[in-house]
Amino acid sequence: MGTSLTTRDRTEARKKGMMAVGAWGGAGLLVLAHWPVVGLVAAGGAGYLTYRWFMFRAKRGMRF
Repeated sequence: MGTSLTTRDRTEARKKGMMAVGAWGGAGLLVLAHWPVVGLVAAGGAGYLTYRWFMFRAKRGMRF
């Protein structure tokens, strides 16, 4: 019928993690492109996405 809860949680955690990594990469590119203010704003968003990924894994008891 479907996938197990563990498999779905791992998939969701992977998606959240990849979004956070991509956001950090984008923020770094903005800083390297000499747009430090915009890069810092993007880093704030990346920090938020990283926090959401961390809390998702922590609430489900997933190992890091």
